[in-house]
Amino acid sequence: MEKHREIEKSIIKKYRKEIWSKFIKAIKDYELIEENDKIAVCISGGKDSMLLAKCFQELKRHGQKQFELEFIVMDPGYNEENIKMINENAKILNIPIKIFNTDIFNVVSLYGMNEPCYLCARMRRGHLYSIALELGCNKIALGHHYDDVIETILLNIFYNGSHQTMMPKLVSKNFNGIELIRPLYLVREKNIINWAKSNDLSFMRCGCMVTMAGNATKRNEIKQLINELEKINPNIVKNIFSSSSNINLDSLLGYKKGGVKISFLDNYSSPKKNNML
Repeated sequence: MEKHREIEKSIIKKYRKEIWSKFIKAIKDYELIEENDKIAVCISGGKDSMLLAKCFQELKRHGQKQFELEFIVMDPGYNEENIKMINENAKILNIPIKIFNTDIFNVVSLYGMNEPCYLCARMRRGHLYSIALELGCNKIALGHHYDDVIETILLNIFYNGSHQTMMPKLVSKNFNGIELIRPLYLVREKNIINWAKSNDLSFMRCGCMVTMAGNATKRNEIKQLINELEKINPNIVKNIFSSSSNINLDSLLGYKKGGVKISFLDNYSSPKKNNML
């Protein structure tokens, strides 16, 4: 059996509960795919996006909906070694990738070193949307997983003072007619790592210019914190995830809806005021 066939079989069989079923559940629960979609599967070169590509190939082969796929690699300025690894893995996995070159890393190094991650993320997303539109796609799919969601929640609480999560799908505000989806939303990172190891696969770890320079990121700090918290409470990750769909508005000091800030005082009525009426 060819290598890519063995890998495909492992997703459906060996990791059916941990990966395939979670992938399908996210697609159904969050209504991520519609009939006749054309989806640009965005591949960074890491384990998550490569797995996402394989899951989509299997869904197209065995699924009930009709849709088209494009597998795009947006090169922000990776070194030759990383590009070589991406191409080699795409060949092993039988993924027909299209690579698009950009100068994102160069621009960030010149103009955005005060906030490199913010500028890099915005530029990368903009390029991905543009490429997807050029290819006639109406959706882009990213490889963010369950742990990315948890980390995002905590990052916003600790560093932004807000409760926001990474949504399973979003309609683009700047690119008309295109939507972002995250089909690995319910898949744990540890299961993706186990899948890669069991198939003897080695992926690009990180092409980020910040981490490659030896600088720690806030996300890595949060990841380490979560690992420690899970030792104390094994349900901590599940509970953090549930907190974003189990919010009691009656117990919040305030929240935003459509960009408008709403205070608990707006609808608060004291007993004293009631007695005076």
